Amino acid sequence: MVVNYVCRHCRTFLGRIDSATITEERLGFHSLTPAERRDIIAYNSGGEVTVKVICEHCSQALENNPELSLLVNPLQ
Repeated sequence: MVVNYVCRHCRTFLGRIDSATITEERLGFHSLTPAERRDIIAYNSGGEVTVKVICEHCSQALENNPELSLLVNPLQ
């Protein structure tokens, strides 16, 4: 399974897991609701998984400027 992690706001590539032994359960995906899964996880036709998280830069920007969270795309 190949899992790519990208920032949901700035789309910066944050990391990759490429392991035959990794499962969605080991990554904790099974604990997400169906709506959370649709929002956070994307599957492509090649079998790779993309997980949208928040990078440190965007997290700090949102923490320092909470009004940005009201915008549709606050940190592009």
